[in-house]
Amino acid sequence: MSTTEGRLGIIAGGGALPLLLAQVAPDALMLAAEGTACGLPEAALTRFRFEKMGGLFETLRAGGVTRVVMAGAIDRPKFDISQADPVFMELAPQLMAVMQAGGDDALLRFVITVFEEQGFAVVGAHDLLPQLTAPVGLVGGPEPSMAMLRDAERGRAILSALSALDVGQGCVVEQGSCLGIETAQGTDALLGYVKATPAGLRRGEGVFCKFPKVGQDLRVDMPAIGPGTLRAAADAGLSCVAIAARKVLLLEADTLPALAQELGLSLIAQDAG
Repeated sequence: MSTTEGRLGIIAGGGALPLLLAQVAPDALMLAAEGTACGLPEAALTRFRFEKMGGLFETLRAGGVTRVVMAGAIDRPKFDISQADPVFMELAPQLMAVMQAGGDDALLRFVITVFEEQGFAVVGAHDLLPQLTAPVGLVGGPEPSMAMLRDAERGRAILSALSALDVGQGCVVEQGSCLGIETAQGTDALLGYVKATPAGLRRGEGVFCKFPKVGQDLRVDMPAIGPGTLRAAADAGLSCVAIAARKVLLLEADTLPALAQELGLSLIAQDAG
């Protein structure tokens, strides 16, 4: 099934992405898990519980949904088995095994498989909003130095080496030295950690690198940056943000080139293979 056939269902998490998708697909059925703050009008939302997966699938089918996009940050749920329906109970053993043994990528691959087995096409936000990714080249700000480009390449190599461990999508490299790896705490925590790094360990012209894991299914949990990322990188004393071309979402994309210039921050998109 193509990304343009049938009604779209938006399963919304936190952040700006669900609202952007709702704007380009106003006829979509918009859903969010109970307790998730997604920024969409509550009156427009259909709420669901993860423990009632059968009910979720029935709601999607009743709404004529054939395609599903999962957008925005969703915390790992804490399940209340007393609320579970038969569909969830059938999935529970495999779901729990994946959650215990794997990282986020393994869990999201499992979720994609479940939706596909139920007959839904899972599409990526970048399929619906291709303008929110960048081609190879300078996206905004000053031209990067050769030292920045070397650090960006080293950062990509670090993230590639860690991909099999399903750890994170970002790291910071400064003059060849890795100052931090993004883990479950996220980008803001990483950049805050770098900002707090003692001056004696800093070398100048650092680069924040954001790349998907090798083999990552970009239909869910596609890496993303926005104005807050650029400001946090500059506040951490970094000189460059390097992203994977066509494989990282740019939130508030229209504002990023000018903001990068204002911050004196090189924003570059690199071929990630």
